[in-house]
Amino acid sequence: MWLFPCGPFAPCVILSKRQCAAGRFSTKRRPTAELRYADELAALVRWDRNNPKPENWQLSPRAVRLFILGTPKGQSLELDGEPVTIRKKYYGNDTLVERCIITLAGNRGLMLVGEPGTAKTMLSELLSAAISGCSTNTVQGTAGTTEDMIKYSWNYALLLAKGPSREALVPAPLYVGMERGIITRFEEITRTPAEVQDCLISVLSDKVMNIPELGDQGLLFANPGFNVIGTANTRDKGVNEMSSALKRRFSFETVQPVGDVALEKQIILDEVEAMARSAGFSAPLDDDAATLLATTYHELRQGISAEGMRLKKPAAVMSTAEAVSIYFQTLMSAWYYGGPEQARHLDERALAENLVGAVAKESREELATIREYFSTIVQKKAEREDGAWKRFYEAGIRLK
Repeated sequence: MWLFPCGPFAPCVILSKRQCAAGRFSTKRRPTAELRYADELAALVRWDRNNPKPENWQLSPRAVRLFILGTPKGQSLELDGEPVTIRKKYYGNDTLVERCIITLAGNRGLMLVGEPGTAKTMLSELLSAAISGCSTNTVQGTAGTTEDMIKYSWNYALLLAKGPSREALVPAPLYVGMERGIITRFEEITRTPAEVQDCLISVLSDKVMNIPELGDQGLLFANPGFNVIGTANTRDKGVNEMSSALKRRFSFETVQPVGDVALEKQIILDEVEAMARSAGFSAPLDDDAATLLATTYHELRQGISAEGMRLKKPAAVMSTAEAVSIYFQTLMSAWYYGGPEQARHLDERALAENLVGAVAKESREELATIREYFSTIVQKKAEREDGAWKRFYEAGIRLK
């Protein structure tokens, strides 16, 4: 059996191997990385016994890399005489992943920056699950985030009854990470006020948190294994930009959008398959629909078609995560309204409608960009390739 801490305000959950393999809770919520890949993590723990690892890490840097990037194609690990295959979970820059792991092993904070939807959150979750066995010790940064939401607050009934004490203190994610020696994830850090961001400076520098209310007992020293992984969108740079002092406490890594259409298509299919399983149904995925979405998003994001034609870029974020959402929304409609057979061959009109809804959410003026794309790029593909592209074109030009 394995013990997974599920965050500072929830009890730990103990799951048997059978429960993890069955994906317990997966139909009720999105499973965390440590639950979703519990069998792989358990296998890597057994395989990883002799590799050097930083203090209080669940896996060595070598095994963390293997967990995220998977075993090479056609290869597997030998574990008790049995081959074990670790699936690839992050499709992108492999050397970026390696640098992230070494940064954390060197006890330095890690900041992942880039366009929205480039898998920064997923990468931070995978790193936390592999290193700490817990990916839920998280601060979700917003304009309303306050200092006590990331450090600690008080149970006021106990505070009035017994005065300031550890018993009356309610730990928040940063406190939990320091106390347990695990990673604290800080999402959308640039959306939080400057005074909240400044709370991290002394913690990252000295690995100590001062709690004045506790007097002489008010210093919390971080246990080995503690670190912070932050994420920030480059589009939010002007919201609450980090100070130079805070930036110096992090190593910055820029996560780029997926640059290969075939790879983006595979990501869409893999993620939608996992989401469908989590939703409680299994349907054969439409390969043509994934190709349409991956190609469309890649070309609109780059502002150039595969044939070399220039086109206007929409203001909306053309992220892979958005493409996954569009495919899954279309699949859900087909499954619930048409059944398994219709889900096998998605309706191109529904796909086009969901695409328009995603792109035009910033402004209705973006509809002109989509119409131009259909009337030029998609039309040429339809004339050349027929089939799914022709149906996609006919659906797109009928949209108002």
